[in-house]
Amino acid sequence: MSKGPISQFIEKHYLHFNSASLVDAAKAYEQQLANGAKMMVSMAGAMSTAEIGKIFAEIIRQDKVQIISCTGANLEEDIMNLVAHSHYERVPNYRDLTPQDEWALLERGLNRVTDTCIPEHEAFRRLQKHIYKIWKDADDKGERYFPHEFMYKMLLSGVLEEYYEIDLKDSWMYAAAEKNLPIIVPGWEDSTMGNIFASYVIKGDLKASTMKSGIEYMVFLSDWYPKNSTNGVGFFQIGGGIAGDFPICVVPMLYQDMEMHDIPFWSYFCQISDSTTSYGSYSGAVPNEKITWGKLDINTPKFIIESDATIVAPLIFAYLLDL
Repeated sequence: MSKGPISQFIEKHYLHFNSASLVDAAKAYEQQLANGAKMMVSMAGAMSTAEIGKIFAEIIRQDKVQIISCTGANLEEDIMNLVAHSHYERVPNYRDLTPQDEWALLERGLNRVTDTCIPEHEAFRRLQKHIYKIWKDADDKGERYFPHEFMYKMLLSGVLEEYYEIDLKDSWMYAAAEKNLPIIVPGWEDSTMGNIFASYVIKGDLKASTMKSGIEYMVFLSDWYPKNSTNGVGFFQIGGGIAGDFPICVVPMLYQDMEMHDIPFWSYFCQISDSTTSYGSYSGAVPNEKITWGKLDINTPKFIIESDATIVAPLIFAYLLDL
């Protein structure tokens, strides 16, 4: 299929520095898929609130990603946007807000993420009512699931349909649920739904064991990776932090701790980050540092794009979709 106008514009004008890295990374991602490799996409930050689902959902539908790693915030905020979009408020002058302005937002039940405020009642509490029933049902039956599996159950049950406020095709979580795509959610406890689940455990309403743990996510990944790495598994990292650092460690864990010395390194690596190269920071580490940790090979294609992920990721996805 020939490339569309967005891709043609990128190829014509993105010729140097970070823009050239964007093109190189997109072409190498495309080549990975052409070679039969699988791809993991990891998402940190608040990409769901940035409405990455408008394009990432199509990446999922077209099988250009085979496994996702994301923060608990990204897991839940895509669904919040689905059911409460009209109640969100944008604050374009967020840099000028005083502490008093921020307090006023809190009193109105608005939780700010940069220039976007998430409405507590229509988003967090709306989900809480329905997800609690699913948690409780599993708890009563002695069943255990991962955080993303509970979210899939809620989406596919149809209980949220009455609240939909955006086109369902723009929800990446719904697209992932339809494919039952594996998702790794390290540190899920550090999310609003994680906090809410903990509150029910503290009150004695739920057992902590009903929610499968981060260690069990790593165990799942340790099984998935060898089964899917015949032609390689690439790693496309949006932002830094635990969403990237947790899953990429499965390779050295299998090699060093499980002594599986035939385990292949990640076959591709790209990180989009506005954290410039720094000392002691995972997000600010150049890709070559990962060689010393047994994550990447000398010959693994490596890219780092130092820019805003909300600008870069949609452009790369557009290129992959021939837009």
